[in-house]
Amino acid sequence: MNGSELIFTAILLPALASLLIWAAGRLPNLREGITLVTAVTLAVVVFNLLPAVLAGGRPATDATEVLPGLEIAFTVEPLGMLFALVASILWIVNSIYSIGYMRGNNEPRQTLFYICFAVAISATMMVAFSANLFTLFIGYEVLTLSTYPLVTHKGTDEARRAGRVYLLLLLTTSMVLLLPAIIAVGYISGTLNFVPGGILQGTLPPLLMGGLLALFIFGIGKAAVMPVHFWLPAAMVAPTPVSALLHAVAVVKAGVFTVVKVIVYIFGVEALRESGAGDWLVYVAGFTVITASIVALRQDNLKKRLAYSTISQLSYVVLAASILTPAAIVGAAMHIAAHAVSKITLFFAAGSVYTAAHVTEISHMDGIGRRMPWTMGAFAVGALSMIGLPPTAGFLGKWFMLEGAVGSAQWVPLVVIVISTMLNAAYFLPIIHRAFLRPSQAHADAHHGDDHHEHGEAPWPIVLALTLTAAGTIALFLFPGIPLSLAEQLAGMN
Repeated sequence: MNGSELIFTAILLPALASLLIWAAGRLPNLREGITLVTAVTLAVVVFNLLPAVLAGGRPATDATEVLPGLEIAFTVEPLGMLFALVASILWIVNSIYSIGYMRGNNEPRQTLFYICFAVAISATMMVAFSANLFTLFIGYEVLTLSTYPLVTHKGTDEARRAGRVYLLLLLTTSMVLLLPAIIAVGYISGTLNFVPGGILQGTLPPLLMGGLLALFIFGIGKAAVMPVHFWLPAAMVAPTPVSALLHAVAVVKAGVFTVVKVIVYIFGVEALRESGAGDWLVYVAGFTVITASIVALRQDNLKKRLAYSTISQLSYVVLAASILTPAAIVGAAMHIAAHAVSKITLFFAAGSVYTAAHVTEISHMDGIGRRMPWTMGAFAVGALSMIGLPPTAGFLGKWFMLEGAVGSAQWVPLVVIVISTMLNAAYFLPIIHRAFLRPSQAHADAHHGDDHHEHGEAPWPIVLALTLTAAGTIALFLFPGIPLSLAEQLAGMN
C-alpha cells in the first residue's frame, strides 16, 4: 500500500469494524475477537507509515473539496505520527483490558461500548492525520459525539448528568470559541492548512494574535485548561476502560495534540515568541498545573484523584508548548506519549482494584498491595512516571521542558514544574505507602457482602494489560528513539 492508501485504511478500518461488531453483537467471543484483530491490524497499518515519516517524508492524500476553500485532506507529519502510534498501540492493550473488565463486572450494553470505542478510534486517526483545521475540526467533533454514549454507559442518573456536562462543555467550547477561531484564521491567511513555521506570521498585531490564541486554547475544551475542565472529573462515572480512553488514548490527547499543532503549524513558534502574543499562556497553563494538583490532593476517590492529575498533566503539555523553544516543543510531544502510557496504567490499576476488591476510595486501600502485587506494582510505576522520576517515561518530557525553560531563562515554568512535581509526589506516594506498608483493615466487608480479605488479583486480561502498559512506561524511558526522533522533527531539530 502507498501512503495515501495507508492513511485511508487507518481512518476507515475502525469505522468498518464498528459495523462488524454491531453484526456480531449476540456472539461476545466473535465481537471481542473482531475488536482485537482490528486493533492489531490498525497498529500494523500505522507502523507502516512510520519509516517514510522518520526519513523526512510526509505521506498525504488528495484533497476533497467540500465547499470552496474547505477541503478534507490528510497528511502525516511527526506529531500526528506520534499521536497515531500512541492511540493504535494503546487500543490493543485497552481492548484486552476491556474484555476482562466488562465481563468481570457484568457491565450492560457491551456491544454498544465496543462500537463507540471503535468509532472514537477512527475519529482519533482522522484528528491525527488531518492536513488542515477543517479536517481536524470534523474529527474532533466526531470524537466528542462518539464518546458521549461511553460516558453515560451505566445509564444511571449520575451518568446522564455527567454526560450532559461532557457534551455541553465540549460542544459549547468548540462551537462558540474554536469554530470562530478557525474561521478567523481562514479569513486572515486565506488557508487552513498546517504549515511548518505557521501561516499567521506578520498578519496581526500582537494583541489580536494573543486574542486569537485564547480562542483556540479555551475552544479546545478537550485540553481541559482551567476553567473549561469540569467535564473531565464529571466523566469519571464511566467504566474504567472508558476513563482510560478519555484520559490516555484519545480524548484529552486529541486536545493537547491540537494545542501543540496549532501553536507549531498555525501561529508558528517564532512568530509567537517574537510578538509576545503567547506570553500569557505560561501563566494560565501554570495555574492549571498547580491548582489541579492541589485539588487532586484532597480527593479520596481514586478515579477523581487521577482525573485532577490528568488536568494538571495536560497543562504540562500546554506549558511546554508555551515556552516556545525547540527543546520545550520536544518536551511537549514526549509528554503526550509518556502521559498516555503512564496514565492508562494508573486507570487500569484503579479498575483492577474495583473489579477484585470493590474498592473505590483511597482510604480503603490499606494493605491492598500485598493481595494485588501486580496491580499495585504497576500503579507504582505509573505514579513514579507522573512524578517524573527515572527510569520512567514521565522523566523525559519534564527534562526537555526544564531544558527549554532554563535555556531561555524563563523562570515561571521552571518554578511551576518544581512545585507541581512535589505536589505530584504528595498525592501519589501516600497511595503506594498505604497499599504496601500499612496493615490491612477490615474496613467495609459489611458494605460489600463479601470477604474483602479473600480477593486476589482481578481477571487475567486486566492484569496482563496493566503489566504491559507498566512495562511500556519503563521501555519508553529506556528506548525513546522513535518518539524522540518524531519530536525533534516537529521542533525542527533534525
